[in-house]
Amino acid sequence: MSEKQTPAPASGSSPANTPTAAVTADGEVAAIGQLRELYESLRAEVAKVIIGQDQVIEQLLIAVLSRGHALLMGVPGLAKTTMVHALAEVMSLQFNRIQFTPDLMPSDITGTDILQETDQPGRRAFVFVKGPIFANIVLADEINRTPPKTQSALLEAMQEHKVTASGKIFGLPLPFFVLATQNPIEQEGTYPLPEAQLDRFMFFIHVNYPSLEEERQIARVTTGNAAAPLAKLISGEQVIAFQQLIQRVPVPDHVYDAAVDLVRMTRPNSVEAPAWIKKWVTWGAGPRAVQYLIRGAKAHAVLHGSYLVRMEDIEAVALPVLTHRILTNFQAQAEGMTSPKVVERLLAELRGGAQARG
Repeated sequence: MSEKQTPAPASGSSPANTPTAAVTADGEVAAIGQLRELYESLRAEVAKVIIGQDQVIEQLLIAVLSRGHALLMGVPGLAKTTMVHALAEVMSLQFNRIQFTPDLMPSDITGTDILQETDQPGRRAFVFVKGPIFANIVLADEINRTPPKTQSALLEAMQEHKVTASGKIFGLPLPFFVLATQNPIEQEGTYPLPEAQLDRFMFFIHVNYPSLEEERQIARVTTGNAAAPLAKLISGEQVIAFQQLIQRVPVPDHVYDAAVDLVRMTRPNSVEAPAWIKKWVTWGAGPRAVQYLIRGAKAHAVLHGSYLVRMEDIEAVALPVLTHRILTNFQAQAEGMTSPKVVERLLAELRGGAQARG
């Protein structure tokens, strides 16, 4: 691993009792252990307001540490907004929520010029007023309920971490993370996200119903006294330093090869694709999926106390990375073959091929 880079400016104050995330080449092993301990503390703190959903919380943290964005699919009432707000609070990050509606305009997200009085009497000037996109964590609630023109206003912000308005470029605060939600039930009057925008999201996360015991605990805990305030465990500057630490985690060549093979197997026109992929899949994942597989696997490895990426880490992030990048055809839908099932079958074949070679 290389020397630590200087973090970019970030919003959010640094808690006085939180150890610094600064690491050097000699201290990166200790930094990985520190991040692992901090991960357990973050999970315990978020658990004060969120019962269950451990996998969802882990995937959100992996996306943040990997400089990615996430799209959550879940029915109403599963505490998606509360989960994101709690995560932003324990990380000392600024949080804004945008409720997407059919009448929402791009300027409602990015900001607009407003005519205001100046210091000189009788003179006015246009002043840019920043929109809700200027935050560390932005929740785009029900993103498929607004027209494509407004949806596309997020594209530049998500990819470039900047906003262009009135011919001027405004940088967004770092770290910057977009979390969007979709409701799988109500689809009337919605605007499905185009593939180009879906591909901007690192993870597609399914938020499922809680288990029986978790729901019983929800009934007991959330209907009594108000929950205690959440502790601020990490600052924005430290998040950026940990992101840089994640980038330097080593990856063996065979893991790189496995990630590339897995993505190429999803493409029906590729020679690596199995026959059943050509039968059921119309469109497969692009090169960005390989990047997100590696970046997500690095974060997963560190959060689980490993100092290099293993095949288990690739498998752990394959489902949320590939699900929304695989488009199945009508025949697959008629036979009950969904995108998640395609990913699981590909992983099984990739695992079997590795065992045969071993």
